Amino acid sequence: MYREAPDILSPEFAADPYSAYRVLRDDFPLLHHEATQSYVISRYEDVERAFKDPVFTTDNYDWQLEPVHGRTILQMSGREHAVRRALVAPAFRGNTLEQSFLPVIERNARELIDAFRGAGSADLVADFATRFPVNVIADMLGLDRADHDRFHRWYTAIIGFLGNLAQDPDVAAAGLRTRDEFAAYLLPIIRERRDHPGDDLLSTLCAAEIDGTRMSDEDIKAFCSLLLTAGGDTTDKAISSLVHNLLRHPEQLAAVRADHSLIPRAFAETLRYTPPVHMIMRQAAEDLTIGGGRVPKGATLTCLIGAAGRDERRYAAPDVFDIHRTDLSATTAFSAAADHLAFALGRHFCVGALLAKAEIEVGVAQLLDALPDLAVEPGARPRERGVFTRGLDALPVRFTPAD
Repeated sequence: MYREAPDILSPEFAADPYSAYRVLRDDFPLLHHEATQSYVISRYEDVERAFKDPVFTTDNYDWQLEPVHGRTILQMSGREHAVRRALVAPAFRGNTLEQSFLPVIERNARELIDAFRGAGSADLVADFATRFPVNVIADMLGLDRADHDRFHRWYTAIIGFLGNLAQDPDVAAAGLRTRDEFAAYLLPIIRERRDHPGDDLLSTLCAAEIDGTRMSDEDIKAFCSLLLTAGGDTTDKAISSLVHNLLRHPEQLAAVRADHSLIPRAFAETLRYTPPVHMIMRQAAEDLTIGGGRVPKGATLTCLIGAAGRDERRYAAPDVFDIHRTDLSATTAFSAAADHLAFALGRHFCVGALLAKAEIEVGVAQLLDALPDLAVEPGARPRERGVFTRGLDALPVRFTPAD
């Protein structure tokens, strides 16, 4: 049966994208969207292909990200991309992550929880989720802890800029202003770390070298700007969504409380079911066919991760949250072999996936241990907000106050 194509910028879509995603997958697997001048794809196999096939480039980031971050690793290809990724990737995996940064993650989670655990109530979005990953990244970089509020403000402005599909001029201006403020703040610190390195991530980036190539001050500034926002926003939204999903499914919550090794499964399922990033764009390097239709060379594709994760062609009972499902592997969920799309795939698979996993494992475990009878505030109706990225606007909870 023919249905009208949903508008991804409409209030109805923002209120409930999941119903619209079903219509798009079934009736409009390839849709030209006039307002964004892009081709929208929504089925798992098409979004997966757009992330893996090199004919789909990240040239769109030239106009989408560069104005606010500067030129980042996401825009690079070929040897330039391979070398830059090799320069930054070691800091986000293995011994470096475990030995250098896990204590930073644990300390930040503990400090935030200690600030409200005696109150008996909290908003887990405002009091924990939006602060936790940004504070972690700032501390990993070795930046002044007194500037945490400033980083949070910058992060909020840049996320607003990146999700500004309706092109609100005030939101755009705030993002560009933040770019200049962040550069004025960070570039002198980068120069100082080159001369006087420490054991922080910023010093590591300054010293990293492969085949005679090192990152310039501008390279490092752009990467840190990207890390602050991409690493902050995704973990922020994922942690509150994960906790909310568990609170809505008491049997699964009880299982995770009893066995913290299930947290990665709960995280992987949250990335499929309520992903923090609902849309990622790619650009066609040549005329091509996808979703049963033609896309011209140079066109932008809007890849609907949120729709692909609910595709019944790929997942059984896709509208059901189930940490025990057999068609999603937690073993590969944080690697380039993932069978979900929330971290993208291919050569631009998220370099910070293991950092996000570590933050989620620590943050959720500490919340559950510190708040043993955690429950949604009676009468509260937590709601998702956002289109480009999406997460809870608030998560009011109650628990027995700690002594």
